[in-house]
Amino acid sequence: MKPKREYVCRDCGATQSKWAGQCLACDSWNTLEEAVVTSPQSASPRFKAYSGQRSEVTALADVVQEKQIRMTSGIAELDRVLGGGIVPGSVVLIGGDPGIGKSTLLLQSLGKISNQPGLTPLYVSGEESASQIALRAERLKLDADGLRLLTETDVDRIVEIATQQRARLLVVDSIQTMYCAESQSAPGSVAQVRESAARLVRFAKSSNIAVYLVGHVTKDGALAGPRVLEHMVDAVLYFEGDQAGRYRLVRAFKNRFGAVNELGVFAMTDQGLREVSNPSAILLSRHDEAVPGSVVLVSREGTRPLLVEVQALVDDSALGNPRRVTVGLDHNRLSMLLAVLHRHGGVSTAGCDVFANIVGGVRISETGADLAVVCAVISSLKNQPLSRDLAIFGEIGLAGEIRPVQNGPERLREAEKQGFKRAIIPAANAPKSAVGDLQIVPVARLVDALDAL
Repeated sequence: MKPKREYVCRDCGATQSKWAGQCLACDSWNTLEEAVVTSPQSASPRFKAYSGQRSEVTALADVVQEKQIRMTSGIAELDRVLGGGIVPGSVVLIGGDPGIGKSTLLLQSLGKISNQPGLTPLYVSGEESASQIALRAERLKLDADGLRLLTETDVDRIVEIATQQRARLLVVDSIQTMYCAESQSAPGSVAQVRESAARLVRFAKSSNIAVYLVGHVTKDGALAGPRVLEHMVDAVLYFEGDQAGRYRLVRAFKNRFGAVNELGVFAMTDQGLREVSNPSAILLSRHDEAVPGSVVLVSREGTRPLLVEVQALVDDSALGNPRRVTVGLDHNRLSMLLAVLHRHGGVSTAGCDVFANIVGGVRISETGADLAVVCAVISSLKNQPLSRDLAIFGEIGLAGEIRPVQNGPERLREAEKQGFKRAIIPAANAPKSAVGDLQIVPVARLVDALDAL
């Protein structure tokens, strides 16, 4: 009998009976991919049921909570991003550009914990041979005598070997190379990625084995494959940073067992990734003297404050439509801040190109960077440098008010610890007691902040 075919959207996972240029569910263009529909009878009997027991309705107050015993990954920064360590039975999806360091980080992690008693890691590679992985481990100088390797792409075979080896931690590199024999689609297709991930997730939950899945990304930086893949896993980690640069950032965009938007900082060396325990020290300015357009922002990523340098450059434009360029910031928010600066601050940037940059390859998505960006723009426009011991944070509203941000006291303590002497902050974030020798300047309106500069 001729196999039935359907078309699956790689963004939202919706299915359609025939191909169309636009997905009817999420309105995305050119995202429908052909897939072969497998009949229920052809599915493996081992994976037909998630559990052998029937579910019953239970009151939330009667649910007995089991204490989570986390396993260490051997890398403190990775444990921070995961929320304190690896939870048994969890599935973590790690994505990033090619060559950014995904396989290196996981191999280093497994190498450090492979010799621990009772903890058996299994590294499965569908892209590299065992000799290539051994050569990388030798270059990284890993003592990984207890690490087991497997070069396989058949999911059923991987599950069988992981069960025989009694592995506690399984790494699959990468999910796009895996395939299920029952599905007739090619490896890497939407159907194969979805089915392979579903089987590995069921295996992790039923056997209480932690699983790492390495995922490819598209040219836009999003994870390749169906969007349902991100919904199936427990945590989604992204590698950020320029491959030509030295530093790598691992950010959690989804985590069922910890804080979201947590950040881990690493430095790429000839011996692999090295942890950076104090990222504020490496992201701050190293200018010999104060320069116009530079200011220090006290941001917060996950559970810790982070000091980064915000740079702005305002120059006369030779174009009819001046440019607004951002690196590490939201482009639309910069345009909004320039409009607020003109309306409520009396400072116009019309006819000028405005460039804003976050030093070190960090992306800042919180609104607490508004005041620092505006101050950097003013400094560059007036060609007047700001003090090197000045730190700034605060959100700016459309009415010109300076709105408070979360965790103000922790940001001030971090600035004082790094040696800053003065801070311009929202009036609502002003502390009730002194923070060391830090001089705090609370401001309530944008004009007050400009006067404080």
